[in-house]
Amino acid sequence: MSKTVEIRWHGRGGQGAKTASLLLAEAAFNTGKFIQGFPEYGPERMGAPITAYNRISDRKIRIHSNIYEPDYVVVVDESLIKDVDVTAGLKEGGAILVNTSKRPEEIKEQLQGFNGKVYTIDAMAISLETLGKYFPNTPMLGAIVKVSGIMSEEEFVDSMRESFGHKFASKAEVIEGNMKAIKRALQEVKGI
Repeated sequence: MSKTVEIRWHGRGGQGAKTASLLLAEAAFNTGKFIQGFPEYGPERMGAPITAYNRISDRKIRIHSNIYEPDYVVVVDESLIKDVDVTAGLKEGGAILVNTSKRPEEIKEQLQGFNGKVYTIDAMAISLETLGKYFPNTPMLGAIVKVSGIMSEEEFVDSMRESFGHKFASKAEVIEGNMKAIKRALQEVKGI
């Protein structure tokens, strides 16, 4: 990767979009990249739309602003497609990743003329089957790494195992559930 990759996350408060952007930044940092991972705050509450961002580069990042023309957009809650212009500013040749059980072709129809690549992942099913609860951020994190190619899958998996090991040191089942969610997402993301 010789340029800066910019990612915008759309989610709802409590779904983990902010946490996922910070975990992605940490994983990229662990591979030697320069990073930024930050949320955009307002009067949000649980369930309200939120936005988070990532910049990942091989070079020092000197920009300190929101991301208005992302390379990738991650939509953690499919219902946001109706409420928010999730493709706003998305670069030509960019891609959008949506948490849904629908096929990419079905989502593309809802994106009002968006011509870029569309990827889908059923993060709900993956999280329920691997974690026993609805935490879509972990599968979405694996899916965006697969879609963007910002680091190798092996580097990403190793970094996440280390990160989860620190955060959940006394809860081995949480570590394993999250790792299973990431690995499934890496395999199950679909795109056109």
